[in-house]
Amino acid sequence: MASKDPTSDRPALVLFRHDLRLADNGALRAAVEAGRPVIPVFIFDEMSEGVRPIGGARRWWLHHSLEALSASLKKAGVELVLRAGPMADVAADLVKETGAEAVYWNRRYDPPAIAADTEMKARLVESGIEAQSFDGHLLHEPWQVKTKTGGFYKVYTPFWRAMTAQIDPREPVPRPREIKPSATTVKSEKLADWKLLPEKPDWAGGLRRMWQPGEDGAHQALDAFLSGPIKNYGENRDRPDFHSTSRLSPYLAHGEITPFQIWHALETRRIDAAPGDVEKFRKEVAWREFSYHLLFHNPDLGATNFNRDFDAFAWKKDPKALHGWQRGQTGYPLVDAGMRQLWQTGWVHNRVRMVVASFLVKHLLQDWRAGEAWFWDTLVDADPANNTASWQWVAGSGADAAPYFRVFNPMLQGEKFDPDGKYVHEFLPELQGLEGGDLQAPWTASKDTLSAAGVKLGTDYPVPVVDHSKARDRALEAYQEMRGNS
Repeated sequence: MASKDPTSDRPALVLFRHDLRLADNGALRAAVEAGRPVIPVFIFDEMSEGVRPIGGARRWWLHHSLEALSASLKKAGVELVLRAGPMADVAADLVKETGAEAVYWNRRYDPPAIAADTEMKARLVESGIEAQSFDGHLLHEPWQVKTKTGGFYKVYTPFWRAMTAQIDPREPVPRPREIKPSATTVKSEKLADWKLLPEKPDWAGGLRRMWQPGEDGAHQALDAFLSGPIKNYGENRDRPDFHSTSRLSPYLAHGEITPFQIWHALETRRIDAAPGDVEKFRKEVAWREFSYHLLFHNPDLGATNFNRDFDAFAWKKDPKALHGWQRGQTGYPLVDAGMRQLWQTGWVHNRVRMVVASFLVKHLLQDWRAGEAWFWDTLVDADPANNTASWQWVAGSGADAAPYFRVFNPMLQGEKFDPDGKYVHEFLPELQGLEGGDLQAPWTASKDTLSAAGVKLGTDYPVPVVDHSKARDRALEAYQEMRGNS
């Protein structure tokens, strides 16, 4: 490895991937402190072995986040270079083009990314290039938190206790005020040529109205949450009819904010909320940590049942049922409202995520992997760890999973968590004239009620694709059959 030489004019490459920020960016800070000219590069890698291309919603977000990152870097004195291709190849090519003597990056933790970065580091070191990686995406390194026997945790609550006992999250580092530019001109690809934005059709109108991608948008979202919704968070976070959650997940997924910054803000800011509310939110941040902990120790988590007994489960292949669920046409209002919120905004409230996921795997007996794939394409916060671990949790096949026999009742969930129907009305305007139990279960409403509301079932709104009680019984029978075959 090359030794540091603060007087060297040879530049350092700083690689951006899922860390689209200037503040609390260890790789960028190291390059600046080394005194070298800095060449910031975003490498769009969908070609390394095993890398899963990001979905449409994240492609939209990435485009706008890169625009924001480029503008921030320009203010600091440097230009962002865009390159697409296999991580190790692009890094090696850039070292040759620029004469760089160091490459810095922030660590990634999904298996294909680990493999690509390991290959990149080996090639750089072999060439005599200084190669360093830094934290930033997680509060803990997935190999740090261990059970008493040295293994990994499979249950969230003991993981939470161990993580908080073993890990003292560092303070976030500030963004550099000025970055020394390189005298070398580096050719950059054009963002528009990557065609990340939808065109025909342009389905991103709802995303534009709801989100502000970028580092500034992330901190505005954090400020808004800490100045309002965190109060009574423990009670209100299950209410989709309230703006009761942080909505920080897409910013975390793209690294526009770090968990260190969030954790530090919870400890240092004056927050008008009970300690229990703050603690509850911390535990939600830690669920993301737990998901990465699981993925790191189980690299096949995205494709394989954590509980291998579920390999014997008799999933039903029903493209029509899957399509109806995707489009919010199941006849169950809370489920359909959630799926339409997802399609329109690229996001869905967490309580509703659990309900729609349960409906797919238990009411419709569709493989959880089909739901995970749809979420991967449509969520702005699609994340290789959270998405997979949460789907397996709902399906009953995951670590610390919900019992399979826990089948959410969509009608009762709607009455409990959307008691005034505000959430359903927002995303199912065709049911605007219905209220209460009639809204959550339109098929039980009288003909007069439906007529007065202007709703004709089967025309204006679907009849239920399955009967809840029969579907529940069918799911439990399939579960018992699986247990008998495993």
